Amino acid sequence: MPTIEREGAVLYYETHGSGPAVVFVHGSGGSALSWWQQIPHFAKRHQVVAFDHRGFGRSICAPEAIDPRHFASDLEAILDAAGVQRAALVCQSMGGWTGLPFAIAHPERSAALVLAGTPGGIVTERIQRDSAEVPRRAAERGFLGMALARAFIENDPTRSFLYDRIGSLNPPATLGTVLSKLGALQIDPARLAGFRVPTLLLVGTEDAFFSVEGLREVAGVIPGARLRVLPGTGHSAYFEEPVVFNGLVESFFEEIGPWASSS
Repeated sequence: MPTIEREGAVLYYETHGSGPAVVFVHGSGGSALSWWQQIPHFAKRHQVVAFDHRGFGRSICAPEAIDPRHFASDLEAILDAAGVQRAALVCQSMGGWTGLPFAIAHPERSAALVLAGTPGGIVTERIQRDSAEVPRRAAERGFLGMALARAFIENDPTRSFLYDRIGSLNPPATLGTVLSKLGALQIDPARLAGFRVPTLLLVGTEDAFFSVEGLREVAGVIPGARLRVLPGTGHSAYFEEPVVFNGLVESFFEEIGPWASSS
């Protein structure tokens, strides 16, 4: 199991398959394990990299070093260790705060960017309204009710249980620390004026964190970005509707064409 050490953390990552590289960047409720429905699919034609953010899953981190400001540079270090020069980034929720800053800082290493259920640090008027509603909704719905659509929880208790158990592997203190600091990592839309990384935003109609309208505003800020809406899915469309999710991402990759994956 490969690991690298940097900035007070031991970061876990894994690679699968070969071809143009794709990195899966998990959200606050998961880890590399969350992508169990994506990794086997994409590894048929891609070199897949998945990792645990510092303090999550199998990545060990000193409490004082748990800070999302390290996320983008952690990703850079993992790509270097994996021998990947250029990759497409598929980011879920909190992972957007990793992928978008990385793509802004390293466009030459970012073949494409998928932001699933995440504004990646971009704040619009509707995103502000969405975020203001999160504490109330979280108090009413709990962890699973925020992460998954209500109908999914009712109709698929087995995978809902798995989602909950994957999330339980993360230390509670890590989640609280990271979420308390994400708000400080806002991205000024002016920084995106010359942004040319092909970008796809995916959002479920039942997303409890970010609305379709909010992510439509975000897509309008990112030059050339496109938005796809997944009816009936919640915040974790990749988990709830993997066939649809994988198909949309794969079609996006086909549109932008192949890219070199390693140095």
